[in-house]
Amino acid sequence: MRRHRFAATVLTAVGALLAGALSTTSAGAAPPPAPAPSSFAPQQAADGFWTAERMRGATPLDLIHVTPGSVRAPVPAAVGAETIIGPTSFPQAGGPWTGGGAVVKTSGRVFFTFQGRTASCSGNSVTSQNGSTVMTAGHCVKYQGSWHTDWIFVPGYDNGQAPYGRWSATKTFATQQWAASEDINYDVGAAVVAPLNGRTLAETVGAQGLKFNGGYNKAMYAFGFPAADPYDGSKLIHCSGNSSKDFLFSQDHSLGCNMTGGSSGGPWFESFDEATGTGLQVSVNSFGYRFLPNRMFGPYFGPEAKSVYDQAQAT
Repeated sequence: MRRHRFAATVLTAVGALLAGALSTTSAGAAPPPAPAPSSFAPQQAADGFWTAERMRGATPLDLIHVTPGSVRAPVPAAVGAETIIGPTSFPQAGGPWTGGGAVVKTSGRVFFTFQGRTASCSGNSVTSQNGSTVMTAGHCVKYQGSWHTDWIFVPGYDNGQAPYGRWSATKTFATQQWAASEDINYDVGAAVVAPLNGRTLAETVGAQGLKFNGGYNKAMYAFGFPAADPYDGSKLIHCSGNSSKDFLFSQDHSLGCNMTGGSSGGPWFESFDEATGTGLQVSVNSFGYRFLPNRMFGPYFGPEAKSVYDQAQAT
C-alpha cells in the first residue's frame, strides 16, 4: 500500500487541502501522453529463484508522493517500510484472518524484481476464461515506467512456504491510464500465470467472482499480506467495515484499515460471506494519506478495470 506524504508546509494547512480536490488536468495543460502499452510479457521467474529466504527478505513496495501536485505524476520513491506521519493512537482496524474459507487459498503474496531489488505485493485468484488470472494493483506490475520482472504469485503464502506452489506470470497487465501516466485513480493490474503440474491456478486454489460498476458506500472486506511494521508479511490480514468515497484527491473507495506496505493489490470484497470466505471482488488495496492514518484507499472497478480483466482472462 502506498501513502501520500505531503510537504511540511502543506501538512500545516490541512484545512486548505480539504477545501477542494486536486484536479488531474488544467486549462492550457499539455495534451495527455501517447497511449502506452497496457501489457508486458516478462521472462518467467527461474525455477528456484524465489526461495523461502528470498521471499521472506522481499521488501514491500511502498511508493511515496512528497508534493501535493497532480496525483497522476508519482515521483521516484524508495522501496521500504513506510513511516506514518500523524496520530498513532487511533483504533487499529486490521487483524489476522482466522475465519478460513476460500479466501485463504485464493489470496496470496506477489513477488517480483523492481529496479534490481526483490519486492512484494498481494493479489487474488479470480474467475476467468483461462483459469489463470490474478488481480492486483497497477503499481504491483509496473512502476516508474518499467514493468516488473521475475513476477510470481504465491497463493496461501505462509511465512516463507508456498503450500499451493509458486505461479510464474507469463504476461502482466495494467489499465491504460496506469500504463501511460500512473494515474492513481486507475491503479489496477492483472497477471496471467502459467499452469503448474498440469493444472490451472483456479483448478488448484479456486477463484473469486468480481463485480464492476457496483457503486460506492458499501460494506466491504479487504485482505492482504502487509510486510511493513507492525506486520511482517507472514500472515493474511483483513479489515472490514462500511466504505465511502474518497473526498480528497481521488475517486477511490475508502475504508478504515491499518494495513501497511506489501498489502497493495490485495482484494476488496463486497457481499463477503465469512462462513465460506467468498465474495465479489470490487477493488484492490492501493494507497493511503500520510495525514490520515488507519485509512486505506482502493480504485473503483469501473470499465477501465474490467478492460484489464478482460484482456487478462482472454490471454
